[in-house]
Amino acid sequence: MEKFQTLRSGVVPLPIENVDTDQIIPARFLKATTREGFGENLFADWRYTADGQPKPDFVLNDARYVGHQILLAGKNFGCGSSREHAAWALYDARFRVVISSYFADIFRGNALNTGLLPLQVSDEVLLGLFEVVAQNPQAALTVDLQAQTLTVPGRNEVIHFDLDLYKKECLINGYDDIDFLISQEAAITAYEQQRSWVF
Repeated sequence: MEKFQTLRSGVVPLPIENVDTDQIIPARFLKATTREGFGENLFADWRYTADGQPKPDFVLNDARYVGHQILLAGKNFGCGSSREHAAWALYDARFRVVISSYFADIFRGNALNTGLLPLQVSDEVLLGLFEVVAQNPQAALTVDLQAQTLTVPGRNEVIHFDLDLYKKECLINGYDDIDFLISQEAAITAYEQQRSWVF
């Protein structure tokens, strides 16, 4: 995973509630067993016509949002089945943050394990962010992971968000769970050497 410390990026607005994992990455694309390549089929049923042509009215096909790495989504994002491929698809499409006022618990865990930050805000803040992007599609938000803050341009507004400290450390260092254990090898070895039962 890439290290995540600070991200300043434009926003892709998706003001739809209850986006489930089958809408994020349809089941017919789940044959691969590695994380790469899913981004091409992110939101495939909304993004492409039946013959594979981009739908011009879908936000990911809007040139104003190309290259933006923050997805701004409606409430209850990532509900439905527990497929981790949904987080893989978002990450492979170069998203590094998803902002919503509620995330399904399993999706939240899968996202954090993938290196994708699920940043939860209040319903009121979410509505305000949609307004900011509607007024200026090039508005750039700043996410400071160390400080756990989201800065909104033009509003002098800094929003604090909660994050599990273990997952925060993993994101900052680019660790998955195995990487974290390896990083603690010296401490684990020192602890084991203090135990009488170590052979």
